Amino acid sequence: MVTGAGRGIGRGFALRLARLGCDVVVADVDLDGAAKFGEALTAASVPDEIIALGRRSIGVEGDLSRRADAQALIDRALEAFGRVDILVNNAGGAVAPIATSRASEMNEEDFRRMFDVNLMTTIHCSQAAVPAMRAGGGGSIVNVASTLGIDAAHRGGLLAHYGMAKTGVIQFTRFLAAEVGPDGIRVNCIAPGSTATARVVSQAKERNIVNDGDLPKIPLRRLGTVEDMAGPLEFLASDLSSYVTGQVISVCGGKVLTAS
Repeated sequence: MVTGAGRGIGRGFALRLARLGCDVVVADVDLDGAAKFGEALTAASVPDEIIALGRRSIGVEGDLSRRADAQALIDRALEAFGRVDILVNNAGGAVAPIATSRASEMNEEDFRRMFDVNLMTTIHCSQAAVPAMRAGGGGSIVNVASTLGIDAAHRGGLLAHYGMAKTGVIQFTRFLAAEVGPDGIRVNCIAPGSTATARVVSQAKERNIVNDGDLPKIPLRRLGTVEDMAGPLEFLASDLSSYVTGQVISVCGGKVLTAS
């Protein structure tokens, strides 16, 4: 199950898992979101792309910042496939204006929206999935944070509420990992850096972030791609990381070189 999988990194995660042999539940607040940012699909929808790869897939729309929608998502997954082995909490994003995003001036509405979209979606989906994973004998939860949840400095103080919400995701990962490890459930986190998704590229000029101006700050001297993010996801979702839990992997080309 991948949330925020209608486009961008989430879609890349869903397709990578399908290629690894998974049946995939594609969850998003808007399953047709790719078209809004010019992201070309190879089929009519992301579930159709997965079906074309020879796997089963369903799409589920909902606002996962609402607990009831998160529970309905898990219920649909169990109805369709009978179990939940992997949950990727990818839904989220910097969904507030940048101009008023510094810690000294962010407003309460933007702050609450950032926490709802980024942290509460992760909490609600995880809490809904854990009983199913326990019943199935274990599983893997992979949360998606951000390098801004690790290092507050590299945006010059901008996007404070987003970074704070993603720090919450990182700490939630650790607490949940400590709790559910005895149940055979692993919980880890990916912290993407500057990633050139279709949405980010379409908004780069307007927002003046995630563009070539970032390159001097990145040791590998390039922006990340969706496939760059999917590799660590494969590691954390599969038995390749069978003895890894509660960890955060910064996937940023070296932009953040401090411990998470």
